[in-house]
Amino acid sequence: MKFLRFGPKGQEKPGVLDADGNIRDLSEHVTDFSGASVSIEALAALKEIDLRNLPLVETPGRIGSCLASVPNFYCIGLNYAKHAEETGALPPTEPILFSKATSALSGPFDPVILPRGSVKGDWEVELGVVIGRRALYVSEEDALDHVAGYCTINDVSERAFQIEKGGQWIKGKSAPTFGPTGPYLVTADDVPNPQDLRVSLTLNDEVVQDSNTDDMIFTVREIVSYMSQFMELVPGDIIATGTPSGVGMGMKPQRFLKPGDVMEIEVEGLGRQRQVAEAAK
Repeated sequence: MKFLRFGPKGQEKPGVLDADGNIRDLSEHVTDFSGASVSIEALAALKEIDLRNLPLVETPGRIGSCLASVPNFYCIGLNYAKHAEETGALPPTEPILFSKATSALSGPFDPVILPRGSVKGDWEVELGVVIGRRALYVSEEDALDHVAGYCTINDVSERAFQIEKGGQWIKGKSAPTFGPTGPYLVTADDVPNPQDLRVSLTLNDEVVQDSNTDDMIFTVREIVSYMSQFMELVPGDIIATGTPSGVGMGMKPQRFLKPGDVMEIEVEGLGRQRQVAEAAK
């Protein structure tokens, strides 16, 4: 099932796609999608509703992030073999874990605002994993039992902030609008194999990223289990699982975002995004 949020920023309502691809309003059944409301049990209850009895949304307008907010916005670095190769890095022997500020969360069609001082804005299509059950010390065998669903993410980055300013990567990952997420939260039962999904991104109609999640060094199952050895994952947490080759930093010569650039991002079966880059005022 595909859940989404629609409406002006800060006034979004929860919705769901019906069998005909129409949006139905879920406001009478759930206040919004975040935290406990995206637990596996909560989403299972929503799936029992007869969608034909829900109000039809004929003009949804803006589509927001599929999650209203997240407890944690985690990311995995250098998790595609060809991406590690293009950056000149050795493939990691354990997942590289970092975070984005939760305030980076953004709608899938909202502008990406290049922050003041930005000179190396970059794009990263990623498979997003939404946690639906508390996970602590879980095995790889049981890890996917803790996943509520999946979504498309653009892990927008500012490479000068990330690499040249010292400290941790979070500085280059966390500007407002640097986390476009959605349009859909697709429940796990509709994604039978998260390791066989096409991931792609076009920049100004040019395909720059085109890969498959089968190139991931660490699978979703491995990532969730690994992270749970160090922290407790909670419902509503989101994990961006890494990007394939084709980022601007890896190009020769390097290529970075400028105002007016148009990114279109898609993970197979999870929905397509479109963002226009703008300069911060």
